[in-house]
Amino acid sequence: MYRTLVIFIFLFTIIQVMYAQMWEQDNSIFNPSGIPSLTFSQPRFADLDGNGAKDILLGNTNRSPIFIQNTGTASIPAFHIGIDYLANISSLDAEVGVCADMNADGTLDLITGGFTGLHLYLNTGTATSPQFMEAGNYFSGLIVGSNPVPDLADVDHDGDLDMVIGLSESGSVKLYTNIGTPANGQFSEAHVQIIGDVGLYAYPVFCDLDHDEDYDMLVGRDSHGFAYFMNTGTSTVGAWQQNDAVFQGLGMDIYFNSPALADLNNDGKDDLIFGSASGPLNYYVNVGTLSNPVWQVNTTMFGGVIDVGGASSPVFYDFDGDGDLDMISGSNLGTIKYYRNTGTIHAPAWQQDNSYFASIDHSIYAAIAIGDVDGDSLPDAIVGDLNGGLYYHHNTGTGFEQINGLLDFVALGGWSVPRLIDMDGDGDLDIVAGNEAGNLHYYQNQGTPSSPNWSEISGFFGTIDVGSNCSLTLGDIDLDGDIDIVAGNISGDLRCYLRRGISWMENTTLVSSISTDQNAAPALADLDRDGDLDLVVGDYDGTLSFYRNLTYSSNVLNPIQNLTYLVTQDQAILSWNSPAVGSTSPFVHYDILVDGAFLASVSDTTYTMMNLTMGNIYNVLVIAQYIAGPSVPVEITFEVTGIDDHTQMPFTLQNYPNPFHQSTAIRYTIFKQGTTIIEIYNILGQKVKTIQSADNKEGINTVQWNGTDDKGNNVGNGVYFCRLKTGSKVLTRKMLLMK
Repeated sequence: MYRTLVIFIFLFTIIQVMYAQMWEQDNSIFNPSGIPSLTFSQPRFADLDGNGAKDILLGNTNRSPIFIQNTGTASIPAFHIGIDYLANISSLDAEVGVCADMNADGTLDLITGGFTGLHLYLNTGTATSPQFMEAGNYFSGLIVGSNPVPDLADVDHDGDLDMVIGLSESGSVKLYTNIGTPANGQFSEAHVQIIGDVGLYAYPVFCDLDHDEDYDMLVGRDSHGFAYFMNTGTSTVGAWQQNDAVFQGLGMDIYFNSPALADLNNDGKDDLIFGSASGPLNYYVNVGTLSNPVWQVNTTMFGGVIDVGGASSPVFYDFDGDGDLDMISGSNLGTIKYYRNTGTIHAPAWQQDNSYFASIDHSIYAAIAIGDVDGDSLPDAIVGDLNGGLYYHHNTGTGFEQINGLLDFVALGGWSVPRLIDMDGDGDLDIVAGNEAGNLHYYQNQGTPSSPNWSEISGFFGTIDVGSNCSLTLGDIDLDGDIDIVAGNISGDLRCYLRRGISWMENTTLVSSISTDQNAAPALADLDRDGDLDLVVGDYDGTLSFYRNLTYSSNVLNPIQNLTYLVTQDQAILSWNSPAVGSTSPFVHYDILVDGAFLASVSDTTYTMMNLTMGNIYNVLVIAQYIAGPSVPVEITFEVTGIDDHTQMPFTLQNYPNPFHQSTAIRYTIFKQGTTIIEIYNILGQKVKTIQSADNKEGINTVQWNGTDDKGNNVGNGVYFCRLKTGSKVLTRKMLLMK
């Protein structure tokens, strides 16, 4: 009995460890810049870590401002989420934060505005490692209401810091003159100046955009655009003149613009960075002059983030029929957002185009399911929303039209989230839906694949209660051949239910390592096409997080080795070596693609291409197919010249050891002198390092790779590909780094 218990505990521990290592978060899939998109984002700049480069404090309504560290330079910034210096500050006290030295001790303190008003946190740490402690009642007596937006500067040039406050209740901009000292500021309603009123919410920042040695103000607001107040007074008395033309046209399609001005490229001119209600940061570089700024958008620094605006609820489907998975998502306003996959089957990239779904507009918090429910080979839509109904939209080939009658009987009580799947395996699409109460409902299609007739099957999911605002996804997550469920709720919890015969068993470890936000909306999809289901999670903010499933990651679906060719007149004989041993999924066959189009499937390691065109250049991919999916393609390119080319082995490529821990020797042989380029790529197809680009003599050559990128930084564990190119010939070898 004791031994059995020990074995059980050991196996249980193994399973827990396996599940904990099952997921790997990859922010680059939906946010290449790495800068989070947070609701009502408010960026402010300060050198908080004392390295001479401007960092960001990113205010928001989710939590206290996030410290985003500038790890680059004053001229070439690079932003990454840094130490959570504000972790102990309540979000109620700090929706926005600015830094200034309020006690003249040489370190930056923190001034915040939040639901509870205005707060000062003194820096009790150092200039390079701040720690903040609240100085109570510092701003007592000021009438600023809830969610004031502060900024500080010495407007009257008397050596201490004055303060501007934007009000949320009236949109007024109030300037408080500091009547204290640099070490002990004092502010009162008796020394205040009303600069202007910009609407219901005001987001002011000081700036000296024209470098005339006085402070102007740029003010964001709840409506479109900005208000710009130029200081036309003396050094001690400000006179403010509104001149919005300086920022004309900016932020006109965005609400609740909250600006910051900072010289991010070190050219002596301030650039514009602003957040918004939807979250993504907008960046405009001043390519004009100090006196005549010209704003040019830059989407590289903070761009690329996918944000549907609120309440993202994604599903994945090859909507455009090009072989990769596109994304369709509901949103908080009831509209449907469509993102076409412009990348590859292994590495997605997204281009938004909502026009095809424009006719679908229901109540708020829409959720969508996609599938061909009427057998016409066009994907139709089932939509739920806050009202709790389900609505059928037929795909006409040019858009969608709503068809009433089929689902009018559905009344889920609110927050209906449908998903289409053939649950009973009879060849037509059934519906599974979550609701506000946290229950799962099953509507079996008792019609045909071309004429649906849905009827609810009570008790199908037993007593499962996911929690309020249940959003679900379905798929074989444990690879046992049946359909499982992952579901999220209003609290951001993810829960997993595995199918066991006719019943369901909750698994408390499979997704327990994943931390999500409010209204978690999961979607299972094999986005990297490695044979297992990855996990995408939407949330209340409208953003998306990607978690790569490592069960069948590409490091265990081995590609072919040493692809070569022999061209003879109008034929090309392809040959290759079998994949290295160690793939965890059974091998099926090899697929051959030419210039992106499928050519053939073969079992042998040779194939003859016939009837080639003289003068053409052919790009060939050979893919090892497994039950779990395809390997990474191996590529080769050749030109048909009409002259027999008997160079069957133009080069070889090997590395040892593989897997390796610290470094590996890359050995290659070329049979003709020429320029040889050796590069390292990660599994997303992104170049990590150029090992060599040089002229080599024929024969055996060896180079080393020590697991670093082009900047000398260590790369993480995982699969990498060594790509050797000489002339038009390319050879790729997979390597596994395990530090």
